Amino acid sequence: MDFKSVEEIIDFAIEQEIAAQAFYTSLAGQEDRPSGTKQMFLDFVEEEKKHERLLKEIKSGAVKPREGKGYAFKWIEDIKRGDFVEEPEHRPGMPYNEILLLAIKREEKALKMYRELYREARSEDERDVFKILRQEEAKHKLSLEILYDDYMYEMGD
Repeated sequence: MDFKSVEEIIDFAIEQEIAAQAFYTSLAGQEDRPSGTKQMFLDFVEEEKKHERLLKEIKSGAVKPREGKGYAFKWIEDIKRGDFVEEPEHRPGMPYNEILLLAIKREEKALKMYRELYREARSEDERDVFKILRQEEAKHKLSLEILYDDYMYEMGD
């Protein structure tokens, strides 16, 4: 990514969050398994909306994460399922395991993007926000990897 300013970076991240909302809304609409996966995708939509709002607040200068946000940073395990597979191309009616792999790969890209944004941040406040967003995307990725493992186990793989 080659950006000329932090504002361009934030605008790009906002676009990515909006695209993620559309992606997870689409997945929720396709999901018919009784496992609660549809609700998880809808929950991801809400999380991505929170990320979008946070990025807009950073851009406007309204966010000061070090001043009482109370966010708890913690290590999120990476079980690296996405490291061993190619990203499938999205297509209507794709198998459930490929939908999960597609979502895992999207979260990996988001993690990478927020790592880069962290490095480009102008202040400790911005670094904290990008660290929060990295952690949130890592949570999504872990949830999806666990779903993938559980599904593959159910299928005998």
